[in-house]
Amino acid sequence: MAQVFMFDALREATDEEMERDTSVFVLGEDVGHYGGSYKVTKDLHAKYGDLRVLDTPIAENSFMGMAIGAAMTGLRPIVEGMNMSFLLLAFNQISNNAGMLRYTSGGNFTIPIVIRGPGGVGRQLGAEHSQRLEAYFQAIPGLKIVACSTPYNAKGLLKAAIRDQNPVIFFEHVLLYNLKEDLPDDEYIVPLDKAELVRQGNDVTIVTYSRMRHHVIQAVKDLTKDGYNPEVIDLISLKPIDINSIAQSLRKTHKLVIVEECMKTGGIAAEIIAQVNDNYFDLLDAPIVRLSSQDIPTPYNGTLEKATVINPQQIIDSVRRLILQ
Repeated sequence: MAQVFMFDALREATDEEMERDTSVFVLGEDVGHYGGSYKVTKDLHAKYGDLRVLDTPIAENSFMGMAIGAAMTGLRPIVEGMNMSFLLLAFNQISNNAGMLRYTSGGNFTIPIVIRGPGGVGRQLGAEHSQRLEAYFQAIPGLKIVACSTPYNAKGLLKAAIRDQNPVIFFEHVLLYNLKEDLPDDEYIVPLDKAELVRQGNDVTIVTYSRMRHHVIQAVKDLTKDGYNPEVIDLISLKPIDINSIAQSLRKTHKLVIVEECMKTGGIAAEIIAQVNDNYFDLLDAPIVRLSSQDIPTPYNGTLEKATVINPQQIIDSVRRLILQ
């Protein structure tokens, strides 16, 4: 076991898969000589050269289209978005091409592409650099979406995503890159479609993902001191949502709190609520509680920015109210 930062865990996964399979390559802005904005591709250019670690112009729609074409011809591209917000410029390619070509070609083409990079609310990055795009991509048929939350699952998920035959949107949170964790020396893979049971409990089910996992864990430490026993699930897979794991937990707790950094309107929590109400409504003893970011552009001002995102105290207060009602 060795302590590894999340950005290094992602770099290790990329390096190992590039070494294992010569069809894997990386492209994006500053991924080569500079080593990536958050150093996820550090030193890979020196090892693999220009043809497998490609520095691109600032033209997301162009290099996304090139990557999808490469995937159609048998390569396995990893596209790094310098910030996931910038990939809105490539939304047409991601939706109409990456998501749909396997279907519209009658299965003649597969699109084994990974689209990864930093997102989420950072620290005073401004509205256009603080996007949470998971809700944008959720409705696109043909995509898989995952959100890593620890160095361990970041490495295992990225390796699984690179090997998958489908397009995978891979969300990393900008504030988690310096998270550190012991990783096994042996190779491991984390499944793309399974939630992680972070903590067992029987009072209430708390479902979360990405950076909010750590806010929930912080809140749970205080809740357990007061005698509460929450169960915590990290979604990991945002599309498809592992609704069976949520239902299994609800059979014990009968109460559900969803914590996300995504906006409330049309967010991941909204989809979970719809699926639970459609299929598992009888398991609920109380209305579902949804804790989401406010439906406004993220302010640059640090105090206002903080006020838009769910914090541990809000989670504590909501869980207490739900259990006591």
